[in-house]
Amino acid sequence: MSIVLVGSTSGSITLQEPAVSGSTVLSLPAVSGTLITTGSSGQSIPKAALPTGSVLQVVQTVKTDTFSTTSTSYTDVTGLSVSITPTSSTSKILVMYDVKGSCENIQIAFALVRNSTQIYIGDASGNRRRASSVVGGIPDPSESNRFPQQGCAIFLDSPATTSATTYKVQAVVNAGTGYVNRAGDDQDENYRARVASSITVMEIAA
Repeated sequence: MSIVLVGSTSGSITLQEPAVSGSTVLSLPAVSGTLITTGSSGQSIPKAALPTGSVLQVVQTVKTDTFSTTSTSYTDVTGLSVSITPTSSTSKILVMYDVKGSCENIQIAFALVRNSTQIYIGDASGNRRRASSVVGGIPDPSESNRFPQQGCAIFLDSPATTSATTYKVQAVVNAGTGYVNRAGDDQDENYRARVASSITVMEIAA
């Protein structure tokens, strides 16, 4: 049997019974609000109602210009940062960076940073550099100076906040100059590449 709901001013809504055998129960929520259907327009499921593991938002920054540093202490890679405001303090933030680097001397190291705190770096051990990823390490430094190589990191962070949070990449060299998005010698030849780097963050419901 169908149920007809008459509009307060005009029109009506018909609740049509399905053609099924047996009994079927449709439980309505005991709260005020709007039912979301596949026919809804301009409506969305509240983020708080999504199950654990759902992606709530994605933010990305792409860096296409070049960067260089001679600093032997970590320094921000300009243009390689992204800000996200979690919708819940229990959310996880999946952080992924893809940075192309080259160097004149041994290596250029990268560190992932949340606001002002380095995260996802190796343990301290003597004079060894703590880093999230490293580009270089080729026995002949002239080879690592020649072409940009890829350094990547993927980390599931727990910032425990609903405030705007910035994730960024820092770089450091042991000597000489380190570069991002270009070859070390940067010759104006078609076998020397200019490349792009990025950092992407995703809020995950937890």
